[in-house]
Amino acid sequence: MSTTITVSRFPSPIGPLSLATVDGKLVHLDFDGNDERMHTLQTRRFRDAQWQEQPRSAPEAITQWLEAYFAGVLQPLPWNDLRLTGTDFQQQVWQGLTGIPTGKPCSYRALAETLGNPRAVRAVARANALNPVAILIPCHRVIGADGTLTGYAGGLERKAWLLDHEAESLKAV
Repeated sequence: MSTTITVSRFPSPIGPLSLATVDGKLVHLDFDGNDERMHTLQTRRFRDAQWQEQPRSAPEAITQWLEAYFAGVLQPLPWNDLRLTGTDFQQQVWQGLTGIPTGKPCSYRALAETLGNPRAVRAVARANALNPVAILIPCHRVIGADGTLTGYAGGLERKAWLLDHEAESLKAV
């Protein structure tokens, strides 16, 4: 039986976002132009996937969260509308990313230490890079040990924008 992955677009201040859903759950959120990355990651998870574009197919709770985020309001993450598939370690890292406070980025080493595995810096970096839902799972909050911005699938300019936005504008509800 084939899995249908439905892709819709969401406008944001830093460019359109691609949102992929399966059975009404968000499985991938990335920046427009990273469709090849999205296809590669999701085809690994859903080997028999059939892709289709469909406007406004993302869960409403996800688009509302994104609208609030870009308006400067941080709401609780709509976990029930996410379907994150990964190894136990990846899931642990992704959960750990959600614990990084807005406006206070941390290093890969600090994240590994927080997860109780200080020697797993490279594994943490790899799991971070495989995060399927950018922005919601805030992989952009991880920086180099020396405080510099390091790799980000959306580009370092977007990473800098997200960090600045969070530090200056975001207020939790």
